[in-house]
Amino acid sequence: MKKTVSLLAAGALSMSLLAGCGSGDSASGGDNGKVEIEFFHYKREAMDTFDKLIEKFEKENTNIDVEQASPPDAGTVIKTRVSKGDIPDIISVGGDMGYNDLSKAGVFTDISNDKVLDKVQPAYVQMLKDITGQEKVYAVPFATNAVGVIYNKAIFNELGLEVPKTWDEFVGLSETIQKAGKVPFYHTYKESWTLLPSFNALAANTQGADFYEQLNKGKVLAGERYKEAIEKMVVLSKYGHKNQQGVAYTDGNTAFAKGESAMYLQGIWAIPEIKKANPDIELGVFPFPATNNPDENKVVSGVDLLFGLAAKSEHPEEAKKFIEFMLQDENAKQYLEEQNAFSALKGIAQDNPTVSDIKVMIENGSVTDFPDHYIPTGVYPDKTLQTLVQDKDVDAALEKIQKDWEKVQSRK
Repeated sequence: MKKTVSLLAAGALSMSLLAGCGSGDSASGGDNGKVEIEFFHYKREAMDTFDKLIEKFEKENTNIDVEQASPPDAGTVIKTRVSKGDIPDIISVGGDMGYNDLSKAGVFTDISNDKVLDKVQPAYVQMLKDITGQEKVYAVPFATNAVGVIYNKAIFNELGLEVPKTWDEFVGLSETIQKAGKVPFYHTYKESWTLLPSFNALAANTQGADFYEQLNKGKVLAGERYKEAIEKMVVLSKYGHKNQQGVAYTDGNTAFAKGESAMYLQGIWAIPEIKKANPDIELGVFPFPATNNPDENKVVSGVDLLFGLAAKSEHPEEAKKFIEFMLQDENAKQYLEEQNAFSALKGIAQDNPTVSDIKVMIENGSVTDFPDHYIPTGVYPDKTLQTLVQDKDVDAALEKIQKDWEKVQSRK
């Protein structure tokens, strides 16, 4: 049975679940004598995968129904629902400021001392602590991701191209592709968030090692330290197709799958969608060459999906049982393979050869978290970047981010 809540209804779901947490309790939120729990997440591209896993879980736990909700703009929807006291049993977001805000609002159950965290690689648990600035942990890191440059191997072979190792080689490669009459990058600027993968890769490798240390001291250095990243964003915007501002993420996945560009500046989460549009496409992913020192370039990788148990869930035992089910090796591996993600759990490897170059860097520890995970709510770098790639005004973009950040910082 497909357990996906309709998109029209997802934003208006209520928590009218009846009391009763015991596995044999007939009281529930449904009419079939089962306990209903709501699983809310933002990974819309993973809905089919979750449908299959939910079906498997329900066969093993016949007294529990899991309703999956993944509405558009899930980050805004969950904030609205929390403000109304309409909180899902399980909330899955990324390890970012959304997680920070929900944690500090008391939405999640504190699991700092729960043995479930023993299954998680310590580095990703630490990332959650770093984001909130607390030692407490409120969710289980499940999947991680990475940003690289997705490329069409057939086009690279046709033009005799080699994977670039430095920023200058990257720009030179783009020039070569353009002169050959092909599009280097398929940009999807209609949706502002799609500019963040490139920005994160560039900013993480150029903002300076003490950026967050200074931030913790109250010094916001975005206007100064983001300059190189912002300038390079403008450079990348020059190697796209026509009507870059009119194309959205889904359109970009399809266009790239059809060979309309040689490269695609997205995270590895886009690969399953690209494969859906063209199962025969031969893809590769190379590390983002953010600087001219390949030995210092790091892969941006962070917690892409976590499981948070609502502190006020009426069915905490059933909700926890579903989370523990998802953490089982077989189920975590299925998600990993179908969504082309990396795992935050110990002992579960991503073996897809498409991301082998990224995998090597992650295993070697050459990773850093997403910079936008630390940008506070109220600062919207994606909107600023969307304006930047259209008007090319670097100074205006830097000033906007700096002033917005300082304004939010002053409220603390």
